[in-house]
Amino acid sequence: MWKLIAPGIAMIAVTYAFARYSFGLFLPDISASLNLSESQAGTVGSAAYAAYTLALLASSGWIRKYGARRIVLCSGMTAFVGILGMAFSQGFYTLAFSAFVAGLGSGWISPAFSQVVAQSMRPELQHKGNTWINTGTSFGIVFTGFSALLLAEEWRWSYGLFALLTLLVFWWNAVAIKEAKEKSAPPVQRLFSSSTLKKALFLIAASLGIGFGSSIYWTFSRTYITEIHGLSLNESVVFWIVMGASGVFGGIAGSIIQSMGLRLSYRLGVMAIALSIAGLTLSQNTAIYFSAILFGIAFIFMTGLFIVWGTRQFPETPSVGVSISFFSLGIGQSLGSAIAGNLIEATSYPFTFLLFSAIGFVFVFGKTAIVPSKGTD
Repeated sequence: MWKLIAPGIAMIAVTYAFARYSFGLFLPDISASLNLSESQAGTVGSAAYAAYTLALLASSGWIRKYGARRIVLCSGMTAFVGILGMAFSQGFYTLAFSAFVAGLGSGWISPAFSQVVAQSMRPELQHKGNTWINTGTSFGIVFTGFSALLLAEEWRWSYGLFALLTLLVFWWNAVAIKEAKEKSAPPVQRLFSSSTLKKALFLIAASLGIGFGSSIYWTFSRTYITEIHGLSLNESVVFWIVMGASGVFGGIAGSIIQSMGLRLSYRLGVMAIALSIAGLTLSQNTAIYFSAILFGIAFIFMTGLFIVWGTRQFPETPSVGVSISFFSLGIGQSLGSAIAGNLIEATSYPFTFLLFSAIGFVFVFGKTAIVPSKGTD
């Protein structure tokens, strides 16, 4: 099992942590180097999320046409090209375009790997396999944090290192994943047919909410704690590493969902994310680091939960369920990142973070918190 999970974790690490979420870590240095405003920074973050959602639109059809293995490798290659482009960016436009290219791989990888897992693992191991592969984001975040500590303000060298490692991970997956021979072709399932959307209504609403709420944390949390709370460079990087390391515990999502059920697991995860966003407005270092721990665990837990939810909702074509969920997640993140940047510029960091936290609580107690038990619990 781990012969597939290990390269999967590595591929998730490079396509999510290196290609997308590292931007929030290096944002203070990138902004200073390229003279970016808060709204421009939000736009760059939004560009990566937009690419992510567009890639998800094509993911299910491309996986069916070209095979999951090729789409996994395509994800790694676009991440490599985008990361390299970010390393050499000289201004806002080249940075935004490179972030867009880098974001494409993260849109393809989760649906593709869910299909690889479905084809390669026994049914009783699939939920655990999917949720552990999903923790690659956390391992990648920890690595980006140590890179920031070692290379200090040299963000271009960090992105160059990320590009090299992405190329190595591409090769590892090319060796580890074998071409699957389907016993029978899975049924055609259009992402935006009325029947598909109706079946996935609550999954879509839940994913939108988590995407919107979490976007502000990924893009602006480190800038917040340095500019408003006055944490030093090293302290803010440790904050990032703590957040990433905590996310590894999100790998137990499969086991928790199995014992508690999807509905209760969802409510607890959303509440934890909302509390972590609000917690960052407290000036005490203990509260700031606790917020990082809570967010790291909760976000990885929730994305693992969406993978389980999507594969249960569409058992014959798991890539469709994951694509719908992660597409909605990306739409929420794209909107949230852009709106957060403009709100921070117009109001303040504390007001905007508290507002996003309040929106998160709506998804705990509102109608969107309803998780149908049939076929999911």
